[in-house]
Amino acid sequence: MRVSRCIYKSKMGCRHTIQLDLAMSRLFQLQENCLRLMGHNLESSGVPGSFTLGLKHIASLLFVLSAEYPMLSYVIYHRDDMELITACLSVAFTNLVTVTKIWTFLLYKPNFGQMMQRFRQLDCKSQLENGGNGYLARANKLAASLGRAYCISCGFTGLYFMLGPIIKIITSSWRGVPYARELPMPMKFPFNDVDCPGYEFGFIYTLFVTIVVVLYASAVDGLFISFAINLRAHFQALQQDIRELNFDQAEQLVQRQLVEVVDYHVLLLDLCRRLRRIYTPIVFGQFFITSLEVGVIIYQIVTHMDSIMALLVYFSFFCSIMLQLFMYCYGGEIIKVESLQVGIAIQTSNWHLALPKQRRSLVFMMHRSQREMLIKAGFYEASLANFLAICRAALSFITLIQSIE
Repeated sequence: MRVSRCIYKSKMGCRHTIQLDLAMSRLFQLQENCLRLMGHNLESSGVPGSFTLGLKHIASLLFVLSAEYPMLSYVIYHRDDMELITACLSVAFTNLVTVTKIWTFLLYKPNFGQMMQRFRQLDCKSQLENGGNGYLARANKLAASLGRAYCISCGFTGLYFMLGPIIKIITSSWRGVPYARELPMPMKFPFNDVDCPGYEFGFIYTLFVTIVVVLYASAVDGLFISFAINLRAHFQALQQDIRELNFDQAEQLVQRQLVEVVDYHVLLLDLCRRLRRIYTPIVFGQFFITSLEVGVIIYQIVTHMDSIMALLVYFSFFCSIMLQLFMYCYGGEIIKVESLQVGIAIQTSNWHLALPKQRRSLVFMMHRSQREMLIKAGFYEASLANFLAICRAALSFITLIQSIE
C-alpha cells in the first residue's frame, strides 16, 4: 500500500513538472517565435561563450535604420507642408524607437537568454516546493495573454498601413476615378517611386521593414511585461512565505526558513537590477521619443477634426504608441509597488515571536524593502504617474493648438 502510494506521488510529481514546463514554454513561446524569425536562438544565448553577432542580425538593424533616409527625404521634399511633415515624423519616430530596441537587444542578447532561463528555473522550483501560492500560475496566464494581445495590436497597426494604399487603388478602380499611387509609409526614394517598377520596389521594401519592426517590438516589449509580471508574482509569493513563518518551531528549522526567505529576496532584487540594466536604453528611448511623437500626432488630430476617417486613423495610431509606453509604465509600477510590500509583509508577520537573532534578519529585509525598486533611465521613471503626466500633456497640447488656431 505504501509502495503504491509512493508511485502515485511520483507520477503526480512528474505530471506536475511537465505541466510547469509547458506553462513556462507557453509564457515565452510567442516572443521566442518572433525572435526566431529574425534569426535568433535564445536557448543557446544564455550559455557563456555561445553568443555571436551574425551578419543577419546586424543586417536587420541596418535594414530598419535605412528606412529613416526615405522618411527624412520626404520631410525635406515637403518642407513647406506642415501636415505632411508631422505625418511623416510620427512614423519616423516610431521606427526610431524600434531601432533602439533592436540594438539594445543585440547588445544584451545573452542577458535576455539568461533572464528567460532563470525565470523558468525559478518558477519551476517555486511551484514544486510550495505551489507558488497560485500567484505564479495566474501571472503566467496574464503575461501570455498580454503578450499575445500586444503582438496582435502591433500586427494590426502594421497591416493597416500596408493595406491602406491597396484598398484605395481597388476602390478607385471600381469607381473609375484616377488615383495617384502612394506608398504605405510617407517615404521619398531617390528614384521614381510612383511608376513601375519603382513603386513596387518601394512597397516591398516598406513591407519587409514593417514585418521586422512588428516582430522585434512584439518580442522585446512582450519580454519586458512578462518579466515584470513574473517578478510581481514572485514578490507576492515571497510576502506569503514571510507571513507564514512559524517561529514556534525549532530554532534550526526557523533559521533555515529565514535563510531561504532572505536568499529569495536577494535573488528577486538581483533580477530587478538585471531587468533595469538591459532595458535602460529602451526605457529612455521610449519616453523621449514618445514625447516627441505625442506632439506631432496631436497636431495631426487637431488639424483633422473635420474629417472623421482621418481623425480615427490618427487617434488609433496615437493609442498604438501610447500602448507601447503603457507596457513599460505598468511593468515598472507593479515592480515598484510589490517590492515595497515586502516590508509590510514583515510588519504583519509574527515577528514578535522570533528570537533576537531572527529579528535582525527580518530588520535587514525590512530596511532593504523600504527602498523601492525602480525601472528608470536617467530622469525617466517607468511608472503610471509618468504615463498619466504624458497623457495630461497631450490634452494640454490640444488646447494650446486650438487656442493658436
